[in-house]
Amino acid sequence: MEFEKALDSANTRLAAQGSKLRIEQRGSRLNLRGLLPLRLDPSQTKLQRISLGVMADPDGLDHALHAAALVRLQLEQNCFDWSAWSARRRSPHALEPTQAVDTALKRFEKAFFSDPRRRRSPSGSRTTWSGAYLPYLRRLSKQADGSTIDAALLMRTLMSYEDGSRSRQQCATALAALARFLEIPLPDDWREEAGGYGLHRARFRQLPTDRQILEAALTIPNPSWRLAYGLMATYGLRNHEVFFCDCSALGEGGDRVLRVLPTTKTGEHQSWPFHPEWVERFGLQELADNTKALPSISTDLRRTTLQQVGRRVSEQFRRYELPITPYDLRHAWAVRTIHIGLPDTVAARMMGHSVAIHTRTYHHWITRRDQQQAVDAALARHRA
Repeated sequence: MEFEKALDSANTRLAAQGSKLRIEQRGSRLNLRGLLPLRLDPSQTKLQRISLGVMADPDGLDHALHAAALVRLQLEQNCFDWSAWSARRRSPHALEPTQAVDTALKRFEKAFFSDPRRRRSPSGSRTTWSGAYLPYLRRLSKQADGSTIDAALLMRTLMSYEDGSRSRQQCATALAALARFLEIPLPDDWREEAGGYGLHRARFRQLPTDRQILEAALTIPNPSWRLAYGLMATYGLRNHEVFFCDCSALGEGGDRVLRVLPTTKTGEHQSWPFHPEWVERFGLQELADNTKALPSISTDLRRTTLQQVGRRVSEQFRRYELPITPYDLRHAWAVRTIHIGLPDTVAARMMGHSVAIHTRTYHHWITRRDQQQAVDAALARHRA
């Protein structure tokens, strides 16, 4: 009875995805059924079955979902071939060699770098791939242990990371992108198992206050690193963005809008100071005419990566034993914009990420702000 419910749920999922294929149980085996090209005349279609040769059990159902996604993709690209499916007679991956996982990952990497949006920032794309994708794909490859990529392997890889950890959250993002590329349906509870995106619950109430941020700056002995710290605190920059921005507007008479250069992770964007008076407080005007006042580290992206530049910043924070991490400064900046009422779409653009990510990351503070605004409006109407 439980398997029948799982089968119905799988077919409901296929229908919701727009697939015309359905999984059916015949005896102890699973098949795919749908309109497929005729063997002798591919220009014509007919309701037909593909024998998968897998058992009618949870593992077989995962294989069937994967097969349905693959058949759908082949049909859309007009490359469906009966001979390939007839030769397998079981799971569509059953006769593929062990290196099928590595082959799929290489195809995914090629597609990643072929995306026109990523060609605009090659160095940023290399950093994203090496830091946000490659570690988790390598973990998946080890977890595969000779099997093929399916929903079960994706979940097993995700579960290998500590619950609630940032690594688990990043792994979920990387594997979800891989699943979309391979047309593998993710489990219904994927997002819940991923642990969400953004701030870990353990750090939820540990963001530094403005006073703590200013006090920590006083403990930095090196003036160059104090400037770097001040830029991050005032403008909500990522670690590496400190060294890839145009500070010319920080000088006298400038509008103090910082331009983050297109060579960074998420491309060009602009950021405003919150608090504006921190420009003077940290002495950031100096950077308008003297960018060499920042720490001297290699920023030649032919010899280094954005990730390595960012790592230097984190290492320096630890070396000075600061009670605040680089991303604490970025998160504190974001929460500051929420408290003063800056629209989420504007704040997200300044931070160089999507509104969806902004909303998920700062959900608690955004919800509190919106509720407070609703309460204030209701009280004002009541008094009137």
